[in-house]
Amino acid sequence: MNINQEQDLAALRFKSAARDLEHIVRHIAARYIVQQVPLTWRLLHAIEAEALADLGFASRHDPFMLALFQRPTDFQFPETDDPVDFGRSNALPAVFAFAVAAYDEAQKSKGEMRTRRAARGSVRRAWGG
Repeated sequence: MNINQEQDLAALRFKSAARDLEHIVRHIAARYIVQQVPLTWRLLHAIEAEALADLGFASRHDPFMLALFQRPTDFQFPETDDPVDFGRSNALPAVFAFAVAAYDEAQKSKGEMRTRRAARGSVRRAWGG
């Protein structure tokens, strides 16, 4: 196998692991979203710990690949019950980014649903509905 093939294979393995981890994080986040638990720093850390400890994830990917998704030690974030706010930062650990995306999408869906309901409510129907 030449170097380009090895790089292509490594890239595919990384993408596969990232998709796997994103699925796990979204599943975990969905449990909290359904219960309408706000995304706080403490919850974000809990989601990260649970996702990275997932035995299925660990069994499907080699230790080197798993290490790529560990948060660097110099990335320190609060562990409080304050709402998560990254400001304009785009340097997020993978698990944090996946969890924030899940919450953002849920919030967007909720807003769209409210808009549709409001639009339906303002339309007068001949049958009174």
